[in-house]
Amino acid sequence: MSSSRQPLYKWVILFLSALLLHLSNGDVGTGSRYGPPYRPTACFGNDGSQFPTDNQFAAVGEQLWDNGAICGKIYLVRCLSGSTPKPCIPGKTIEVKVVDRAQTSVSRPTAPATFVLSNEAFAAIANPSAKSINIEYSRK
Repeated sequence: MSSSRQPLYKWVILFLSALLLHLSNGDVGTGSRYGPPYRPTACFGNDGSQFPTDNQFAAVGEQLWDNGAICGKIYLVRCLSGSTPKPCIPGKTIEVKVVDRAQTSVSRPTAPATFVLSNEAFAAIANPSAKSINIEYSRK
């Protein structure tokens, strides 16, 4: 093989390796759940229209809060793992709307988390008996 082609092959191998190692499409964090009462929220107060009709919404932790700039944003969330056996519903990804700040939510989360999901949202991706889960999330 000529020496001029060796650098090209090295770049191709490096590129293919990078593609194979990229297993995640989003950021990784933790998820927990919280139940009613959900109002008032830090984003929209007592406005009942803030909640999606499927009740899949979330409060976010301080690392994402950004002085409320995240309010109303939609995220894709899926369960990766947890501390209990078989905590995740395999292959299930949900859309959640951010409506609150976890630190100030009226109802307290089951554990500190990046995303504190409504009971309905948590049950859609995880075993409801799990206290907290590891999640992958990305902005829609």
